Amino acid sequence: MKKTAKKPAYCTEWNLGMFYSSHEDPRIAADVNKLEAANDSFEKKYKPQGVATPAYMTDEDALLVALTDWQKLCEIGAGFKPAFYLGMVREINSADTVAEAKSTALSARLAKTGNKIVFFPLMLGKIAPEAQARFLKSKKLEQFRYYLKHIFDTSKYDLSEAEEKILNLKSLPSYSLWVDGHAKLLAAQTVKLAGKTIPIAEAINKIPSLPLKTRRKLWADVRTKLKDIGAFAEAEMNAICTDKKINDELRGLKEPYTATLLGYQNDEATVLNLVNTTTRAFPVAHRFHKLKAKLLKVPKLEFADRGADVGKVSRKVNFDEAVQITTRAFEKVGPQYVEIFERFLKNGQIDVFPRKGKRGGGFCTCGTVLPSFILLNHSGTMDGVMTLAHEMGHAIHSELSNARQPILSRGFSTSVAETASTLFENFAFEEVFATLTEKEKIIALHDRINDAIMTVFTQVACFNFELALHRAIREKGALSGVEIAALLNKEMAAYLGPNVKLHPDDGYRFVWWVHIRYFFYTYTYAYGFLISRALYQRYKQDKSYLKKIEQFLSAGSSKSPEDIFKDIGIDVTKPEFFADGIRAIEDDIARLEKLAKGAGMIK
Repeated sequence: MKKTAKKPAYCTEWNLGMFYSSHEDPRIAADVNKLEAANDSFEKKYKPQGVATPAYMTDEDALLVALTDWQKLCEIGAGFKPAFYLGMVREINSADTVAEAKSTALSARLAKTGNKIVFFPLMLGKIAPEAQARFLKSKKLEQFRYYLKHIFDTSKYDLSEAEEKILNLKSLPSYSLWVDGHAKLLAAQTVKLAGKTIPIAEAINKIPSLPLKTRRKLWADVRTKLKDIGAFAEAEMNAICTDKKINDELRGLKEPYTATLLGYQNDEATVLNLVNTTTRAFPVAHRFHKLKAKLLKVPKLEFADRGADVGKVSRKVNFDEAVQITTRAFEKVGPQYVEIFERFLKNGQIDVFPRKGKRGGGFCTCGTVLPSFILLNHSGTMDGVMTLAHEMGHAIHSELSNARQPILSRGFSTSVAETASTLFENFAFEEVFATLTEKEKIIALHDRINDAIMTVFTQVACFNFELALHRAIREKGALSGVEIAALLNKEMAAYLGPNVKLHPDDGYRFVWWVHIRYFFYTYTYAYGFLISRALYQRYKQDKSYLKKIEQFLSAGSSKSPEDIFKDIGIDVTKPEFFADGIRAIEDDIARLEKLAKGAGMIK
């Protein structure tokens, strides 16, 4: 008798039925109405009428009541299911035009109702300095202390309520629609590979694993396609960078990156130390690229070779095995992490396999009220295990923060989020590494260093590029696509070094690089990676440090990122901290050089 294949005891596609049954579910309209009514009620109760100063601006008891009501309102808004649901439908089915239309209409409606409560944080920012100091010392307001401090610190950049409403409304046509239009144009692009027409996103994902001539030819085809649509990307970048310039000038923000650092709650001196320390250490990346050229047996690398494999770990890893490896890794650091992982699998919170219409890559949504969801495109490689662990790191961070923090302290800075994800990636790497042969370990170590170079050096080079781009547009008014491409090549060459040959059209990667549409976001990868490396080293030295790691994962945004890490013995404000992390990468390069020589792979 033929045996029936055993089905996995988990879901491999998102269960969006956790939210609504379909686009037409009447609960969607009911939930939208509920949010609008809640905003109306809050506005009526707390928005000042005339010139009278609201009691919550001077009296701590009145402020406590107002903040408690604000927290309840935020719980409704932060967990706004209709917007989340429609967005997630589009992530797994880009052809769903009904979801797209409903999502666009809902965005406009949300902007309108959101404008009704803009006044409240603005009013908090206008609290007199004497009262601010008193409120920050108040025991009654202790749970809101950091929330208030952040508002007080950033309030000097607030505009009037009317101006804030205008900025909210104009963000759709001056930013979002440009970026959405660009994404749609990219999604429609295709290239040929082995006689087959494939989406450009799939082509870019395939490049690292292809043979030398094939990957270089495919990248040449991709960059030609990017250049062909460069005129739209040129207009888009000039438009959104100019829009940002206008917003920054209205708010009195000094540098193009200031708004991002304020939003991510990072200390500017710390971030600039990270950027400057990494930039000075670009020779470490040069050393790696010189070694990589030797491993690939080419005189010089080309842009297409940056992420290229130097060998293959031949064993395929199906998703069942990826689950087993990840479970073993998590078991070593805490049963609570395994429980969260198993719950995600059982509930249908992980969409696993690629399919037509589904977004590429991987991500985790981290809500403060709604459950987190993970998107993967698992293709049966060891890299897929690392991606699974990385995204589960985000999910675990969100789950613990949500369970242990009030709503206003649940969310966390992106830089802190990237620390959590790369930390769990480290846990998984150890488990994967133990299953490899000696030759495969050399390949895996190369891949680990390659990821470190991409995560730290590439992203800091991107930060440098963005700063040069925004400053140039602010000075000149606009840049041509050719100028933007040349600028990107200049900053990439700085970290790639003399052993990587760039083609002038490689700079058209700016058309593809989605991160630069989110303005100075990329430093968070380097920040998170280097801190996670420090956390992992402390764990390796002392397993009891896991309690400190859990403390960090549960902290949400109860303090600044710098203070959250300082509480667990990591002082990122020290000038040498990031240099120590980079030296650890250099130590790995030295180890790879030694192993490769011992195996006869290089001379």
